[in-house]
Amino acid sequence: MPASTLFYVPRDLFLSRLQKFIPKSWKQPTKPKSFQKPFASTDASMVGVLIASLKDFVTHGHLSNAFKTFVNIQHHAASSASFYLILHPISSLLLACTNLESLPQGKQLHAHIISLGLDQHPILVSRLINFYTNVNLLVDAHIVTENSNSLNPLHWNMLISSYVRNGLFVEALSAYKKMLNKQIKPDDFTYPSVLKACGELLDCTTGVEVHKSIEASSMGWSLFVHNALISMYGRFGKLEVARHLFDNMPARDAVSWNTIISCYASRGMWEEAFQLFRSMQEEGIEMDIIIWNTIAGGCLHSANFRGALELLSQMRTSIHLDSVAMVVGLNACSHIGALKLGKEIHAHAVRTCFDVFDNVKNALITMYSRCRDLGHAYMLFHKVEEKGLITWNAMLSGYAHMDRSEEASFLFRKMLHEGVEPNFVTIASVLPLCARIANLQHGKEFHCYIMKREQFKDYLLLWNALVDMYSRSGKVLEAKKVFDSLSKRDEVTYTSMIMGYGMKGDGKIALELFEEMCKLEIKPDHVTMVAALTACSHSGLVVQGQLLFKKMIDVYGIIPCIEHYSCMVDLFGRAGLLNKAKEVITGMPYMPTSAMWATLIGACRIHGNTVMGEWAAGKLLEMKPDHSGYYVLIANMYAAAGCWSKLADVRTYMRNLGVRKVPGCAWVDVGNEFSPFLVGDTSNPHACEIYPLMDGLNELMKDAGYVPSEGSVSSEEDFEEMNIVGNLY
Repeated sequence: MPASTLFYVPRDLFLSRLQKFIPKSWKQPTKPKSFQKPFASTDASMVGVLIASLKDFVTHGHLSNAFKTFVNIQHHAASSASFYLILHPISSLLLACTNLESLPQGKQLHAHIISLGLDQHPILVSRLINFYTNVNLLVDAHIVTENSNSLNPLHWNMLISSYVRNGLFVEALSAYKKMLNKQIKPDDFTYPSVLKACGELLDCTTGVEVHKSIEASSMGWSLFVHNALISMYGRFGKLEVARHLFDNMPARDAVSWNTIISCYASRGMWEEAFQLFRSMQEEGIEMDIIIWNTIAGGCLHSANFRGALELLSQMRTSIHLDSVAMVVGLNACSHIGALKLGKEIHAHAVRTCFDVFDNVKNALITMYSRCRDLGHAYMLFHKVEEKGLITWNAMLSGYAHMDRSEEASFLFRKMLHEGVEPNFVTIASVLPLCARIANLQHGKEFHCYIMKREQFKDYLLLWNALVDMYSRSGKVLEAKKVFDSLSKRDEVTYTSMIMGYGMKGDGKIALELFEEMCKLEIKPDHVTMVAALTACSHSGLVVQGQLLFKKMIDVYGIIPCIEHYSCMVDLFGRAGLLNKAKEVITGMPYMPTSAMWATLIGACRIHGNTVMGEWAAGKLLEMKPDHSGYYVLIANMYAAAGCWSKLADVRTYMRNLGVRKVPGCAWVDVGNEFSPFLVGDTSNPHACEIYPLMDGLNELMKDAGYVPSEGSVSSEEDFEEMNIVGNLY
C-alpha cells in the first residue's frame, strides 16, 4: 500500500488485521478475579531479573532471545497489577524492532499491545509511530496516530515530521489539519515541519495562515519556529518579509544567519548575501562548512574567482574542506589558469581521500584541461573506471579549449562506441572547435545529429553554437537558414549573425540585424558591440561606427572595454584616418596592446604614412612581443619604405629575443578529414598531391593578373634575403 494514500481504518478492523500476528503462547484467558490477587514477592524478583536479561539481549541485538525472555516475563506477571510490569519490556522490544527493522516481530508486538488494552498508552503510541515510520509504513503510522485519544501533540509531530522527511509534503499538511480538527494544540515542534512543507510546496496561502496562527497563539517566542518562517518566506521569494523577520529576531543563532544568507543566494542576490556574510564574521558567529561553501560558490558565480580562493584559504584555518569546497576551488583555478594552486588542492584532496568522489575527479580533469595541462587531465580521465557523461564532457571540453581537433574527434567517437549518449553540453563544447579549425564536415554531422533528436530542440545554446559555427566559417547563408528557423533568439544568436555578416563585409545587413535586435528589446552586451563595430570597420562605415560607439555609452550604458577601442582603431585605420586612430590609442583609459600598435602599423603601411608607422613601430618594439608576426609586419613596412638599416635592426631584435617566424600552415580537405601541412613540409603523407596542386593554383593566380608585393615578407627565407639586401646598401 503506498504511503501517500491515507484513509481511516476503524480500531476494530485494525485489530482484526493484527490478530494473526499474535503467537499462541501469548494468548492467555483474561480472568478478572485474578486481577485482585496480590503479586508474590518471588514473582516480582523473578520479573526484575528477566527484565534485566531482556534489556541485555536488546542491547546486543539478540532479538530472538529477547522475545523468549518476554514470554517468561508474561508467565510470571499473572495478576492484574503485574500487567503494567510488561509495559517497559514491550517498549524495549519495540525499540529493538525499530532499530533492526524487524517488521513481523514489530507487528506481533502491536497486535499484542492491542489485545492487552495498552494501545492508548502514550509511551507505546510513540514507540509504534516511530516503528512504522522507520520501516516506511507511514499509512500504518498515521492510523496509530489517528486512533490515539491523546491530546499530546507529540504523536502528531512525529507523524508530520516523518512525512516531511520522506518528501510527502501534501500528506504532512493534511495531517496538520486533522490535528487541528481534533482540537490538539500545535507546539514549537509542530510548526517547523509544517512551515517546511508549505515552503517546499510553494503553498503561500497555507504558509501565511500558519504564520497568523503562530502569532495568534499564546506560545512564546521560539528560535526554531522563527528560523523556519524565514526559510519558508525565502522559498516563496518574499525576501523582504524574510529579512524583516530576521532583523527583528531578539536572538539569532548560526542557523538564522545561514537561512537568510541562503535565501538571498538561492535568488542570485549575491551582494546582499556577501554583506550578511561580512556582518556574520564581524559578530563572531561560528560558521559551518555549508555557509562557507555557499559564499565561495557565490564568488565563483559572480566571476570573483580570486575571492573564492581567498575564502577557501580562510576556511582552512578554522574548518576542514569538504568535496564541495574543493570543487569550488578547482573551478576557480580553471577560470584563472592557476595551475600551481590547482595542484595544491589536488594534493589536499588526495591526502583527505576526497579524490575518490566523482565531482572532485571531474573538477580536476576540467582544471588541468583549462590550465593547458592535457597530459595530467587525460591521465586522470583514463583512471576513472566508470566514466559518466560529465567526465567525458570535461575531457572533451579540454581538447576543444586547446583546439586539439583530432583528439576531440577520437574521444567523441569512443564515447559513442561505449554507449554514452551525448547531451547538449557535449555538442556545445565541440561545435566551436569545428568553427575555429574550419572543419565544416564535423560541424554538419553535429547539425544532423541535433536535428534528429527531439530533446535538443529547446536548447538555444546548441542552435546558437550552430549559427556561430557557420558564421565563423564564412558560411553566412547556412547560418542565416538556422537563424531564420529559430522561434526564439537571444543576444548571442544576433551577435553571431552580426559577426558573420561583418566578417564578409556586409556591414549594412549586420547593422540592420542590430537594429532589429534592439527593436525586439533584446539588449546588446559588450560582445554584440564588438561584432557591430567590427562590421562597420570591415565595410568602411566610419560614420555609423562612430555613432554606434557613442550610443554604446549613452543609450545602452555599456562602458567601453579595450576591445571596443581596438575596433575603433581598426575602423579609422582602414579608412585612412590615421590621426583619429592615433588619438583613440593615446586618449583611451587603457594601456595599448601589441595588437593595437600592429593595427596602426598595418594601416600606416597601406596608406603610406611612414612617419607615424615608425613611431608606432617603436612603441611596439618597446613591448618586446614574442609573436613573430608583429616583427614581420614592421619589416614589411620598412621594406616598402626602403629603410634597410631599420629592417636589419628588426632582425637583430628578433635574434636577441629568440623569436623566429612560425612557418605558414594550411589545412587541406582530403575527404573525411582535414590534413595540416607546413611551408616546405615534405614529410606530409599528402605532399606528392599537395605541391603539384599548389603549383597549378599559382599558375592560375598569375594568369588572373595577381602579382605579389615586392616589399613583403612571407617566409623566414624572405626575411633573411631582405636582411642581406639591406646590408648591401
